[in-house]
Amino acid sequence: MNFDLTEEQRRIRETLAAFAEREIKPNSAKWDKDGAFPRRIMERLGELGFLGVAFPEALGGGGADTLSQALVVEGLARYDAAVALTCAEHMSLSSGHIAAFASDEMCARYIPALLQAKLLGAWCLTELGSGSDAFAMRTRATRVGDNYSISGTKMFITNGTLADVYVVMAVTDPARGRDGMSAFIVERGTPGLSSGKKLEKLGVRASDTAEVNFENVIVPAHNLVGLAEDAHRQTLAILDGGRIGIAGFALGIARGALEEARAYALERGQFGKKIADFQAIQWMLADMATRIDAGWVLMCRAAAMKDAGTPFRRESAMAKLFASETAMWSTIKAVQIHGGYGYVTDFPVERYMRDAKLTEIGEGTSEIQRMIIAKSLLSDGYLPA
Repeated sequence: MNFDLTEEQRRIRETLAAFAEREIKPNSAKWDKDGAFPRRIMERLGELGFLGVAFPEALGGGGADTLSQALVVEGLARYDAAVALTCAEHMSLSSGHIAAFASDEMCARYIPALLQAKLLGAWCLTELGSGSDAFAMRTRATRVGDNYSISGTKMFITNGTLADVYVVMAVTDPARGRDGMSAFIVERGTPGLSSGKKLEKLGVRASDTAEVNFENVIVPAHNLVGLAEDAHRQTLAILDGGRIGIAGFALGIARGALEEARAYALERGQFGKKIADFQAIQWMLADMATRIDAGWVLMCRAAAMKDAGTPFRRESAMAKLFASETAMWSTIKAVQIHGGYGYVTDFPVERYMRDAKLTEIGEGTSEIQRMIIAKSLLSDGYLPA
C-alpha cells in the first residue's frame, strides 16, 4: 500500500499552497468579518484549473483522481474554510451532479463554464423542515406539457444568492415517496426563481448561504438531470462522493489549526521558557497531528475505493465522521494553546474553531454518519481494510 502522493498530486498541493499564501491568506480575516464572498478568487481558481482537476478532459477538466480534488479542498481550507466550502459544493455537488448524470448535451452546455467559474453552481436539496431527513421534501415539480412547473423552498443553500445554475431536487411522483424525486437544472433569471433570506452564520461567514424560492418556475422537460424519478439514487451517490471532499475540508481546517498552534508554541514564552517546552502543550500537538494523519488515511482509502469503482459509502462516512470530529477537537486545542490570544480575532484559530463546527453538520451530521456505518456493519459484517 503506497501512501505517497503522485507527482501530479504534489504539484497540485504545492501550486495551490503558493496561490493561497499569496491571494487568500492576507484577506481571509476581512472576508470573514465582512461576510463578503470573494467571487474573484473563484474565478482565479477556475482560470488555474483547480475547480476541474477531477473532471473529464473532454469537458475541460484535468482528468485527475478523487484524491486530487480532495487536495484542492483541503489546501484551501488550511487558509480559508469559506472559500474551500464554496469550492467543495461547486465541484462535488452542483457541477458533479450534472457531470455524473446529465445528458451529453447538458454537460457540454454547463460543465466547461462551471469549471472555469464563469458560472457558479448551487445544489438544492435541503428544506426548512427536512434536516437530516433530506428526502422528506415538499418541493414539487408538476409536468405541464413539455415543461415542468416547480414550486417550493430550499434552505441552507451554498451560493444561494449568487448561483447562475441551480440543481434542484423536487418530487414528481408523490405516490412513490423518495423514489418519486427528480433533479432539474434551473438557470438564474428564470421567472419565479428568487433568493430568500441570506443567513448569518457562526462560521464560514464569507460563504454565501441562503434560502432559495421556487414559485411556479417553468423549465423544459429536457432540463431533467438523467431520468425522471431517479434523483434519490443520484443524490445518494453524490453525497457519498461529497463526503470525501468534506473530509478534506475538515482536515484542512485541522491542519491549519495545528500549524498555527505549533508556530505560536515555538514563539510564546512563559515562566522563562517557550511554551513548546511544556509537556502539556507537546501532548496536545502530538494528539492533533496523530488524529489528522489518521483522518488523512481514511480519506485516501475512501477516495481510492471510489476511483476503483468499489462500494465506498461506509468508508466515506468513516472519513467524514472522523475528520470532522478531528477538526472540532483540534481547533479547540489550538485555541487552548493560544490561551487568551486564541479567543480574540488577532489570531486565526478562533475563526478555525467557528468554521470547524460546520464539518460535523453539513452533508450529513456525525449522527447520520454513525447510522450509515452501523447499518453497513449490521448488514454486511466487518472486515478490517
